[in-house]
Amino acid sequence: MSGTALLLISSALLLLGVVASRLSSSLGIPGLLVFLAVGMLAGSDGPGGIEFDNAEVSQTLGVIALALILFSGGISTSWTEIRPVVRQGAALATVGVFITASIAGLTAAWAFDLSLETGLLIGAIISSTDAAAVFAVLRSRNVSLRNDLRPLLELESGSNDPMAVFLTIGFLELVTNPASDPLDFVPLFVAQMAIGALAGIGGGRLAVWALNRIHLDHDGLYPVMSLALAGCIFAATTSVQGSGFLAVYVAGIVMAQRRFIHKNSLTRFHDGIAWVAQIGMFVVLGLLVFPSELASVAWRSLVVAAVLILVARPVAVFLTLMPFRVPWRERALISWVGLRGAAPIILATFPLLEAAPDANLIFDTVFFIVLTSVAIQGTTIPLVARWLQVSAPMEKRAAWPIRPRSLQPPGASLQELVVGPGSPITDQPLVELGLPVGTMIVLIERDDEFTVPTGSTVLVDGDRLLILGDDASIQRFRERLAGVPDH
Repeated sequence: MSGTALLLISSALLLLGVVASRLSSSLGIPGLLVFLAVGMLAGSDGPGGIEFDNAEVSQTLGVIALALILFSGGISTSWTEIRPVVRQGAALATVGVFITASIAGLTAAWAFDLSLETGLLIGAIISSTDAAAVFAVLRSRNVSLRNDLRPLLELESGSNDPMAVFLTIGFLELVTNPASDPLDFVPLFVAQMAIGALAGIGGGRLAVWALNRIHLDHDGLYPVMSLALAGCIFAATTSVQGSGFLAVYVAGIVMAQRRFIHKNSLTRFHDGIAWVAQIGMFVVLGLLVFPSELASVAWRSLVVAAVLILVARPVAVFLTLMPFRVPWRERALISWVGLRGAAPIILATFPLLEAAPDANLIFDTVFFIVLTSVAIQGTTIPLVARWLQVSAPMEKRAAWPIRPRSLQPPGASLQELVVGPGSPITDQPLVELGLPVGTMIVLIERDDEFTVPTGSTVLVDGDRLLILGDDASIQRFRERLAGVPDH
């Protein structure tokens, strides 16, 4: 295939994925399902007829895409929001994943009459979640989540992939090398997580330092630099036997809490890159599967999927969150939002490359389980959220009518704050509020109308403020809005 033909096909599939995502939003169907369908239709078993069965290329592209998606998720995460749920999220991402993998793995071994090691390998592969598709469904149905549910789900989905990768590699070693001792993997896991976390913290700080200290002549080079830094953090951590996925996610979170040049534009850039990675990865994985082979594993995969959805995930969530006294309604929703995504399909390519026993069976089974999870859970999340009374209507707000090219000083950001009912700053002119040094209210939206404030402007309940400043100063003003006394 010529380079021109490859570019044409790749661009056409990417464009088709983008257009299909618009349709999925209208119908309330998770984008993941649509992207996979595009790949399957374009593949050798579909009308597209594209011959593609290179598991190594798929795995490489998938790993890179997943790293970029995790970095984007981290850099857009607010530490203020996830700080109250860090312990719960960490527990779900480790203990919860292990419990899910164990129950699902035992079921897979029984349903397919496989060895215990092979069954647990399948359980490990399908143990991580993908909440990105969940939030796409919630946005399309105008549903929001109450309390700390959203940040908890974001934190769990962004941090549970490293545990799933570790378990997959560990059980794959047991399958291909039965003489291996499972206890040997415990210190390896601790080392990988520790190295990944430390590398992420150090890498994130180093990235902020580099972006602020290395002055480039062209603004367009900063996205290139930040992309290269993310790649270096992932690759360097992996090369020293650390968890590269955990490192890039933590690095993104660290960067999100610090000031660096072009922060807003770089965050939007990585969000766009994450979308490209997500669509490309799903389409390629859809190309890799042969739909005609899925029928042979359908009913047994349905058994595993049913246990995963109705037993393994709920048991893992309820047991893991029991010490944190999370209300049962919220635990029930978290259980149902255990949506499988791209990570399991990527991990399913590992046995293919290692030529493990039953590797094709494992890949087809995992693919079918992912499709089942997305089709059933992904389309019913808004209904379940309303039934459990943990949803809240998503407010439709007018877009701010400004899009600045850059902000000064470096590290400043534009953030949105809402004046809540009973806020102590209402009914006072802005000149008397004593805004933190370095902050400025740029615009006020009231009743769908925008106003440029002056010193005499008086705030009222429900005002939406666009405020310019650094994170620390804006956080102080946010606390004043909520009536938190100064320390």
